[in-house]
Amino acid sequence: MITSKFVKTLATVCVVAICSFGLVACQGAGGGTAATVNGTPIPEDQITKTIQNVRAQSGLEDKDAWGEFLAANNMTPESVRGQIIDSLVTAELVKQGASELGISVDSTEVDTYVSSIKANFDNDEAWKKSLENAGFTEESYRESIEESLLTQAVGKHFEEEANVGDEDVAESAKSYATYFDGARRSSHILFKVENPSDEAAMSAAREKAQSVLDQINNGLDFAEAAKQYSDDSSAERGGDVGWDRTTTFVAAYQDALKELEPGQVSGLVETEYGIHIIKCTDKFSAPEDVTSIDQLPEELRETVASMATSTKANNDYNAWIEGLRDKAEIVIKDMPSDVPYNVDMSKYGSASAEAGSEEAASDEAASSGSADAAESASAESASSGAASSSSSAS
Repeated sequence: MITSKFVKTLATVCVVAICSFGLVACQGAGGGTAATVNGTPIPEDQITKTIQNVRAQSGLEDKDAWGEFLAANNMTPESVRGQIIDSLVTAELVKQGASELGISVDSTEVDTYVSSIKANFDNDEAWKKSLENAGFTEESYRESIEESLLTQAVGKHFEEEANVGDEDVAESAKSYATYFDGARRSSHILFKVENPSDEAAMSAAREKAQSVLDQINNGLDFAEAAKQYSDDSSAERGGDVGWDRTTTFVAAYQDALKELEPGQVSGLVETEYGIHIIKCTDKFSAPEDVTSIDQLPEELRETVASMATSTKANNDYNAWIEGLRDKAEIVIKDMPSDVPYNVDMSKYGSASAEAGSEEAASDEAASSGSADAAESASAESASSGAASSSSSAS
């Protein structure tokens, strides 16, 4: 849906200026000041270019399409501007506060990151053209990268400083035990087929898989069969791919697994990876009252502990941001009437929505802006790493 696409794009573009496979301009070139953070200006053109880029990415360049979209989602040009300003204020506070934490970004880190992005282009001319089209110079692009890496470093700092005790983990276990109720752990044997539409290859894989399944049903140890026959990286672990509540499996695999009880083995299960034989190795039933983390299986305990640490790190980060915000001198100026994203919202049946919209947007952004900053930086880091699950089942 266009709504979710717009909001997702907006949340990302507000804080970081790049993604792993493209460039989004957030650099201003004059046109006055939208806000100041302890005297540091946020250019009005920075806000305008961000909104215009997001409109283009979301197919909302037409004035009426833009106005109708805003009205349908109870938004106004002022509220959108307010969200972006709040996120950029947060980013500037992170930049200013990082020095107090003794956190900085070495130029070699920036060099490495820029080189990895530049490698996606065929030549220097294509690279420079892309920068130009996005409104960047080499220098401003590097500055954006440095700010993004700094945000990531700050987030990592709070993760490392998050001291979570047994009581915190136990409390989290109470919250997550219900979510884990019914979780199944499984192992599988994969007979990989590069092109599942190749019926001859699939037929051969079925024949081989059925032969192995017959051996398993006649007493062959499943883990040994996985080590001997599976084409998946999990083979060395006897086919173990963990719990389904902590790993995302393709639908056909998950559907087959949920029908199995511990110790049961499936028939042949076809997915886009080929043919699977699945064994349910464990199932978790949440106790009515969780009094100890030890009531959860070890792997789920590790997940809960990780969740508890992330929650504390996020809370500490937000408290730090709010502390910086409370101490900061932040001045936000009124939106100029001539910005290209401004529309008369009364034409789209939302005249009443304009009253107090800027204040409401500011309040909402204040509660979520710092979390968006951390999330955006994490998203960028994840996309640039292009990491994927090691298991072909997922």
